[in-house]
Parts: sequence; C-alpha cells; structure tokens
Amino acid sequence: MSTYQHIAQQAGQVPVRQLCQVLRVAPAAYYAWQRRRQVPAVEPAWQVAVREAFAYHSQRYGTRRLRVEVQADGHAVGRWRIRQVLEVYGLRAQQPRSFVPRTTDSDPAVCPAPNRLLGQPAPTAPNRVWVGDITYLPRQGGGWLYLAVWLDRCSRKVVGWHVRETMPEDLVSEALRRALAVRRPPAGLIVHSDQGSQ
Repeated sequence: MSTYQHIAQQAGQVPVRQLCQVLRVAPAAYYAWQRRRQVPAVEPAWQVAVREAFAYHSQRYGTRRLRVEVQADGHAVGRWRIRQVLEVYGLRAQQPRSFVPRTTDSDPAVCPAPNRLLGQPAPTAPNRVWVGDITYLPRQGGGWLYLAVWLDRCSRKVVGWHVRETMPEDLVSEALRRALAVRRPPAGLIVHSDQGSQ
C-alpha cells in the first residue's frame, strides 16, 4: 500500500493536512494523486493511433516512421510523446538483422596450404604474387552475386575476375584461368588466397 493510499483510507478519521504532515508528504502532491485517480481512463485518440500503426506495421516501425503515420491520420504529435506511449505499453520496435552472406567456407577436412607470403618482402615487380578473395554484391531486386578477384600484389591491379550467383570452387578457378590467359605470368608466380574451401 502506498503512502497516498494510506492517507486516502484514514482521511475520514484524521484531517488530510495532519496525515500529510506526519507522513512527510506535501498536501498538493496528495491532491494531485487524487485527481489523477479520478480522471476516467479514456485513452486519447492519438495514442490509439500510435498503437494501431505499431501493430499494423508488424512492430517494426520506430518513432520516426510512427510519427509520419500518426500525423498523416491528423494527430499533431511528436516523437517524444510517441516514445512515452511505447514505453508505457512495453512496446519496442523489432529491428531485423540484415543478411550478410558469408564468403569464407572453411572445410576442416582439408589441410590448408602453408602461407608462403609470411615474412616475405613485398614484391617489386608485377606478376610475382597474386592475391585473391571473394566478395558479394547486392543484386537489383534482391539477392546477391559473388565476385572472385585476383590482384597483382605489386601493382594492386585486378588481373582476373569472375561473377556468379553461387560460390562453387569454379568461381575462383575460372577467375584464375582468366588471369593466367591474359597475363601469361613467368614461372615462379605465387598465388595466395584465404583458407576458404573454394
């Protein structure tokens, strides 16, 4: 039982000001509590609109987008008040995780090749060391494309590349075949990539 509730119970036998003085409560605070209790619990239309818009958009809209929705319905309300309503009702916008494809698919059954670049100085001439990797590109209309690229470590130029909708081993080997056909490197070329299974 709160202090205010106790004062309300005893108010018939003891004056309210005396109860407030004994319990160290400001009489104005007690009367404000009484007024809040007596106000009918009719939810304002804008609060109903906030909760309905929140539910309609699958609990994904935050205060910015809810404000636009509610104001479009004719309710002049700002983000701060919308945030208060969401907090009172325990509503929190769910933020979906954006999907990021994984390009490294290490196979534990395959023994990785030794890193022949470790501790070596940077090459001083082109076509001595090529390094490769796979990245992903967003596709118009959704989905991803995968790009395998081989770079010359000295010149930092792309020597070969290939794009596909999936990431099979052929994605990397086709990019390497293209680079070898165009560049025709001398013997002793070091081809280096991460330890992905492709």
